[in-house]
Amino acid sequence: MIRHPHDDAELLALVRRYVTPERRYLKLGGGLLRMQSPECDRFMRDLREDAGLITAAEVAKLLEGGWRERRTAAWLVAVSRRTEFREHLGALLLASEVCCVGLAYCVALASFGTARDADLLAAYLDRYLCRPDLAYDQTVVMGALQFIDLNIGGGQADRFREPGGLWQQWLQDAPHMKGDSDPTPFFLSLIRRLCAFVDECAEVL
Repeated sequence: MIRHPHDDAELLALVRRYVTPERRYLKLGGGLLRMQSPECDRFMRDLREDAGLITAAEVAKLLEGGWRERRTAAWLVAVSRRTEFREHLGALLLASEVCCVGLAYCVALASFGTARDADLLAAYLDRYLCRPDLAYDQTVVMGALQFIDLNIGGGQADRFREPGGLWQQWLQDAPHMKGDSDPTPFFLSLIRRLCAFVDECAEVL
């Protein structure tokens, strides 16, 4: 069940503390890459500080909320390297209950960057590449999986990308992808740049 802040005083307090100041939840994503100093420096400092301050219980509470709360929580998890939330984030990604948060889950898992994170991303692709009718997070998940493959090996993405495989079939059958070339290089680059942002934040925690 998704909790709504105005029905939950504790969640509302966390939203006001971590999610909405300076509309943080809107900036966590590709928009980070367009920030310039001094705005970027200030944003990074504040995100780093909150990642160090938020408790595990507060993270879990935010992950019960909607997309704004979950997106913010996933970024705080990534920056604070809280790998104990790996399975939780993987389950939320697979469930895809809310929109606009898949990239945040993928950044967190890609920043952890282990074989288990690759397994969780591959499980998502096993389910959702069979659903070309759903324009969910297939492209960004593939980018994240390739990012991990390039860093640690394992070749998890290869079985999806072989000729005639699930990835090629999904690209052909998904109505929203018609006429598009393979978007993987774009999303791989996006994940790489966002993970570099996470690394820079996390270095001084």
